[in-house]
Amino acid sequence: MSEDPNIGRKSLGVEVSASNLTAVLVDENGTIGQTARRKTATDVPTVRQIAELLAEFDLGGASIDTLGVALPGLVHRETKRVAYSSHFPEHSDIDLAAAIREACAMEPVIENDANAAAVGEMILGAGRGSRDLFYATLGAGVGGAFIFDGKIWHGRAGFAGEFGYVAINSEGMRLEDVASADNIVRRTRARIRQDNTSSLSSFDEDKIAITDILDAAGSEDDLAKMMLERTGEYVGTAIASVINLLNIETVVLGGETMDAGQIVVDAVISRARELSFGPSFASTKILVGTLGPNAAAAGAALISAGAH
Repeated sequence: MSEDPNIGRKSLGVEVSASNLTAVLVDENGTIGQTARRKTATDVPTVRQIAELLAEFDLGGASIDTLGVALPGLVHRETKRVAYSSHFPEHSDIDLAAAIREACAMEPVIENDANAAAVGEMILGAGRGSRDLFYATLGAGVGGAFIFDGKIWHGRAGFAGEFGYVAINSEGMRLEDVASADNIVRRTRARIRQDNTSSLSSFDEDKIAITDILDAAGSEDDLAKMMLERTGEYVGTAIASVINLLNIETVVLGGETMDAGQIVVDAVISRARELSFGPSFASTKILVGTLGPNAAAAGAALISAGAH
């Protein structure tokens, strides 16, 4: 095993999201090296964007041994094709793995983004040392992933962990309906009409973005904090179901919304404690991910190298 991370085996992971493409190099020691990130272009095919992003890496004479690609959507376990993606519906119309293979001259491993991020956090991040873990991602969408005995639980067809579809009230309202970035923004816009004391009331209502709400909460804006706290309560309601059913060892929370930090996580923990079976809650750790925007790309690299 070489001591120089520029010479040994390298695995490369790419995350494709609605907002960004992120690429991460992981060496044989499990160390994250170079990273690259660019805005996702809506008018350029995903495969071309991946190839252009990978061309930015300086490998120092080393070769890439494996390539993992994390995507938002359902990846069919047997066909290895994208079965459904709300953000990239075109991915289900093509053999994405074959297209990436042709464009990048590498055999890619395709994985759901939440599954990839769960592996990243389990091996390199907040969940290190855990064998059983549930990962929840709160961002443009709401996703989830299970790891049991160190391995991803894909379910029968590969679609396990659709956390956003968990019903959180008797009317069948799903977690995604209130906790995705777009729905946090929607709820905040509706509330601003009733509260002109918030700093957000000075914004053009149609242009308010999740980043504006996160920034306002960081500046102690009461309305923004309240909206994020309520989001945490919704998430905590769904987390309680995971704890009650599985007595899971570790829960890791990731995604852009977790940039709000303790505002969200405190609400998640409080609500989960309230609704969970006490002994199960007491034996579960609820943590915030530490890999940030690199989680899914790093996990994809690890998965492609067989570390899952």
